[in-house]
Amino acid sequence: MIATGTPAPDFTLPDSEGRMVSLSSFRGKKVLLVFYPGDDTPVCTAQLCDYRNNVSEFTRRGIEVLGLSADSSESHKSFAGRHQLPFTLLSDSEKEVATAYGAIGFLGMSQRAYVLIDEEGTVQLAYSDFLPITYQPMKDLLLKIDEA
Repeated sequence: MIATGTPAPDFTLPDSEGRMVSLSSFRGKKVLLVFYPGDDTPVCTAQLCDYRNNVSEFTRRGIEVLGLSADSSESHKSFAGRHQLPFTLLSDSEKEVATAYGAIGFLGMSQRAYVLIDEEGTVQLAYSDFLPITYQPMKDLLLKIDEA
């Protein structure tokens, strides 16, 4: 994973509507990048729905959430709509962003990982789950965020 204290690499990716979204457009806000293996998989769905159910905790901390996987914008649109996800999903189809952040697993898939970036664009926290069959529960994620 990318080291804490380092500048977060900028990127521009399409969202679920095909609009291009750049990390730099969030300068002045905290951003949580949530890397996940794929839409509509059991663990990813549980993870993102857990974050959806607790989105007020991110809002209270002034954190914008961006979900990233290699799935297409169309897949993200369907997935977000079906599960009423209130945050932006970005299509990293070439896995360039996952690679830049060190979030590629041994099978070439995006790991289940997250990176907290501060208002100035510096990495404050980086974490990845070794096994893609589990995810960091919201309460544990918030503890790590609050400690960062």
